[in-house]
Amino acid sequence: MKKIIILCFLTTFFSTVQAQTGAEEFWGKLKVLCNKSFEGKITEAPENDSFRGKKLVMQVKSCEPNQIRIPFYVGDDKSRTWVLTLEKGLITLKHDHRHEDGSPDKITQYGGTSSNTGLSGIQIFPADQQTCDLLPNASTNVWWITLDEKTFTYNLRRLGTDRVFSVSFDLTKPVECSDFPWGWKD
Repeated sequence: MKKIIILCFLTTFFSTVQAQTGAEEFWGKLKVLCNKSFEGKITEAPENDSFRGKKLVMQVKSCEPNQIRIPFYVGDDKSRTWVLTLEKGLITLKHDHRHEDGSPDKITQYGGTSSNTGLSGIQIFPADQQTCDLLPNASTNVWWITLDEKTFTYNLRRLGTDRVFSVSFDLTKPVECSDFPWGWKD
């Protein structure tokens, strides 16, 4: 009888413990990077890409329960912030672009939402309708972020074209960065 009771208890206990989804695991790994900055390098881009030859830094600056904001500095240009939002088990990536005075750029808030929970080491974001309306040429964009203990990569592929962009950040070597993105308000 004791074996049956213990077996029933264990079965009930383990059936109520739910494994995290890929999105939740990814989110947890990303939150570990909060308040840290990392230097990156371009791993794939057109030869004439304007980011080449510039210092690239990502700064995981704001981590709220359902939103993580990551400013991405390209040399002295502090106009870009990647905004990741976790809602209903899916992650959304938006690109917040600002002018030096903090006002929004006319091309801002484009991106997409993952179509499924993804994996703990990769999340994929196809362009959403807002992106298609704002940037018709970007309607076939697919962004993805990879994340493991050593590396964070931000990637873009425009399907049907040769457009590919990838930047990789070394998570084993945090860098000092006290900058603030344009328009940032704490």
